[in-house]
Amino acid sequence: MSSSSDSTFNHKAFISSVTDLPGVYRMLGLDGKILYIGKAKCLKKRLASYFRPQGRSSKTTAMVAKIHSIETIVTNSEAEALILEQNLIKDNRPPYNILLRDDKSYPFIFLSEKDKWPRLALHRGVKRRKGKYFGPYPSAGAARESLALLQKVFRVRQCEDSFFRNRTRPCLQYQINRCKGPCVDLVAEDEYSQDVKDSIDFLQGRSQELIYDLIKRMEAASEKLEFEAAADYRDSIDHLRKTQEKQVIAVASGDADVFGFAQAPGGSCVQVIFVRQGRVLGSRHFFPGFAHDGDKAEALESFLGQFYISNADTRDFPRDILLPMAIPGHEALTEAVQTVAGRTVQLRHNVRGERKDWLKLAERNAVQTLNAHLADRRNIYERFLSLQKSLDLPDIPERIECFDISHTMGEGTVASCVVFGQEGARKSDYRRFNIRDITPGDDYAAIAQAVQRRYCRVLEEEGVLPDILLIDGGLGQLNKAKAVMDNLQLGHVAIYGVAKGETRKPGLEVLIEGQTGKEFTIESSSPGLHLIQQVRDESHRFAITGHRQRRDKKRRRSQLEDIEGIGPKRRAALLSFFGSVKGVKEAPIEELMKVQGISRSMAQHIHDVLK
Repeated sequence: MSSSSDSTFNHKAFISSVTDLPGVYRMLGLDGKILYIGKAKCLKKRLASYFRPQGRSSKTTAMVAKIHSIETIVTNSEAEALILEQNLIKDNRPPYNILLRDDKSYPFIFLSEKDKWPRLALHRGVKRRKGKYFGPYPSAGAARESLALLQKVFRVRQCEDSFFRNRTRPCLQYQINRCKGPCVDLVAEDEYSQDVKDSIDFLQGRSQELIYDLIKRMEAASEKLEFEAAADYRDSIDHLRKTQEKQVIAVASGDADVFGFAQAPGGSCVQVIFVRQGRVLGSRHFFPGFAHDGDKAEALESFLGQFYISNADTRDFPRDILLPMAIPGHEALTEAVQTVAGRTVQLRHNVRGERKDWLKLAERNAVQTLNAHLADRRNIYERFLSLQKSLDLPDIPERIECFDISHTMGEGTVASCVVFGQEGARKSDYRRFNIRDITPGDDYAAIAQAVQRRYCRVLEEEGVLPDILLIDGGLGQLNKAKAVMDNLQLGHVAIYGVAKGETRKPGLEVLIEGQTGKEFTIESSSPGLHLIQQVRDESHRFAITGHRQRRDKKRRRSQLEDIEGIGPKRRAALLSFFGSVKGVKEAPIEELMKVQGISRSMAQHIHDVLK
């Protein structure tokens, strides 16, 4: 089915004729090129959602404005729709789809077990040769690291067959004790077969059992006075133990791809940890271009579809795919993955034990990787350059400062000031201000006091002024801060308010220019806006942390400390006599007078203050 017109796309007429069945839809522009490809459990509901303005991201709004026609393909199930969607995305690469650039095949370790003298080798690509494949490894380096260890411990040959067949004397690998020389019959077949079996046990994650077995062989060799063989076993055990010490996760068994997901203004990170036979083989990370204001579960579902279905020919499918959250199309994605894998694969998110630890590790790595990516100087400079263009500034700003206020119903008000330069956050320049002597909850007065204290000190100490001053709040907070800056003769500093949009979603922030009061927005995909969001979020975090510390300190503080005339000695005497502050509060004046050092007038004063 398709719909098109020579003028603006009539979505109402089109939606009225769309089926409720599952399928795939293609959105086309005026030139007939595909803008976006998607799948749906119910085509009518999914397509109708694009034309509701509420809660729609700016990216979706821009795409919808370019739609000239929509084509649909009905399928038998949502799983079929998912497979077809990913194949079409891979073939057409539409501009509004998130494209996963992960077409390379993953390396494996290959064992040619059918040969008389089996060989271990790095393998990448289609598995045509007969033998055992171990992996996948996240990189060739990780696979080579395991091969290097196997050379040291079990000395199974790794040379090319053509090189092996033409030897008349052992090569250098034999000389440095990395091979047993099967090419010139320097090792017995049964001994070599045992080395191959030990290599398989190691690659399948049975290293602990292997160590116990090697210990028995070492002891047996010692009893037979075969000390050279015993020394070889000892060295092998030592190598394996050191490898186990390096292993972050090692359990008895388990094949899983473990996903972590992190999102922040300016980027998202998906981290994948590959676990095979209970051993972590390594990890990979991706930075897909998800919208910051989008749904995380839907974003992860979109990524998984491309990761497993679009690149099915390069994937080694585990038994389990562990996810940090539930995804909306769980059943359809499971069915689709099992179809392309040709066997049972389970998607799980609610797990326990070591699998929960794997998820925590993946999430922690995702957060750290994303932070490192966002902190990269090249990325930050691009954001500063983009911000200059968005704000039409004469020069690239070198220093941005941002203020925020945090309190709980007016209690423990704290203002934060964070500082960013072109190298990232300048945490040594961060400042907090405990706000006092204002009406509780008056954010306007709090901002004015914080800005006054901050820049009075900067002027006194001849410190560095910001190129851009951001105020987290609306026009009221901005005007207060602007008045303070004018009074300090700092009106030349560019000042902007950062207010949340109507839906209060990230990406829809409204900026208010301090000089004119003009309100405007920046495209949600703009690196300049991502910089503003990052600075604003950091000031918010810093303010909340300071507020909680101040509030908790006050709540931990004894009420007796606020009573004039009650020092440490009298306070200790009161608490010793009554056992707690509550006991002091409930005590009548006559009982208070029984405490050493408490006169009637002091008892009356304590009673009045606490009551």
